[in-house]
Amino acid sequence: MGRDADPVREVNSQVVLKGMRGRFIKKGWVAINSPKKDKRPSLFKEGRDQGYIIMSALLARTGRHRQRYVDQFRLVAGCIPYKLEKNVEDQGCDVEDRVLVLMISTPKRDDLVFPKGGWENDETLDEAACREAIEEAGVKGILDENPLGVWEFRSKSSQNSCSLAGGCRGYMFALQVTEELDHWPGQASYKRKWLTLHEAFEHCRYDWMRDALKHFLTSLLRSKDLARRADLEEIHMIPVSDNEEESAMLSPNYLAGPSVVQHLEESSSKCVVQV
Repeated sequence: MGRDADPVREVNSQVVLKGMRGRFIKKGWVAINSPKKDKRPSLFKEGRDQGYIIMSALLARTGRHRQRYVDQFRLVAGCIPYKLEKNVEDQGCDVEDRVLVLMISTPKRDDLVFPKGGWENDETLDEAACREAIEEAGVKGILDENPLGVWEFRSKSSQNSCSLAGGCRGYMFALQVTEELDHWPGQASYKRKWLTLHEAFEHCRYDWMRDALKHFLTSLLRSKDLARRADLEEIHMIPVSDNEEESAMLSPNYLAGPSVVQHLEESSSKCVVQV
């Protein structure tokens, strides 16, 4: 895909055409599909609460004496923090136009990246992702239990190296931000910036970051679609009282007009993202 292509439009097209399943796009780097619920990698710890985790930290961790490595890859956990603009329910159905993602500056560079860092041996993967969000971006929130995917890339200090050293295997999550801290451990080194999806795609320096952002958008669109379907199913299950049934039989206008469910289904069908 060329740099002039619209990645948001491309993801929308894939989601609509593939029934909200999305598609993993490879651009020559090593990429691994998101793990399924019934095939979670052995690196995940079982038996803990899933769905979301909210944690706090007072000091940023330093050093790599607790760092995890697998097959010479340093294991990394990170997230894409996001929020929806206020009054989102009253602004139509174009979610991708109202979502904002948080990126942070990097020390000694003008790049913007997503918060991420080493997964250490005294924490779970989701705890590591939340910790990095607090340490580097100063945000807390609700972490999606399912990773957006797993990507293998080189650290920024070894981009031009041909050796195995410097390789990272990163697990990225979506984090719905619920709190922005005024002060956070990495505040002196990292500056945060809220961006639209289009702006975020433009600021992604590396291909794997753009691909992670595509997976995030696909996941977000799918979750909104499932929520709309659940609302429709709930309306179908609402019981009708005897008085309402009698009123329906006696009122010709009631029979002439479309039902509430039909109206909502028509509205839902109009919310398909236009390409």
